[in-house]
Amino acid sequence: MLDKIIKARRSIKKYKSEKPDWRVIIECIDSMRYAPMAGNNFSLKFILVDDLTLIQKISEASEQPFIQDAKYAVVICSKGDRTKTAFGEDRGNKYLRQQAGAAIQNFLLKITENRLATCWVGHFYDDKIKRFLKIPEDVEIEAIFPIGYANEKPRKKLAVNFDSIMYFNIYGNKQMQKPVKQDV
Repeated sequence: MLDKIIKARRSIKKYKSEKPDWRVIIECIDSMRYAPMAGNNFSLKFILVDDLTLIQKISEASEQPFIQDAKYAVVICSKGDRTKTAFGEDRGNKYLRQQAGAAIQNFLLKITENRLATCWVGHFYDDKIKRFLKIPEDVEIEAIFPIGYANEKPRKKLAVNFDSIMYFNIYGNKQMQKPVKQDV
């Protein structure tokens, strides 16, 4: 079942006019709570937007016209003060990005499982979105996800040749070494 959902997940940029049930979206957001977090410091915050004027502003601040057709948008943020205090600025920032990615993957798989559609939007002007969503200055916007029902057939996913990305023991080594027999 999980393999099927992983392989079915796609980025969708065209949405039907039908509005999804917001409770299903809340369930999808809730799946992010189960992602690994450095030092068990949960740093993520979520804004579920259904105000069409705000969605239009998000679309403009992202320079992504397709967002305006979504019925909802989810803005995922990190408040990383505890993580940075625990691990230092550089390592803390690295962990914040890693855990946001892990949580977002949970979210994307749950969206797919619930037959909803979205597209991961990473290009946006933070200052504009922070201003109209009243996001504090010390909170980072990780990504934006317009949500609706797909109104396009998903494109075929390009399969990366696995042999070109898989190495054994050291970078570039394409073969697993035969185990050495050990005398007992």
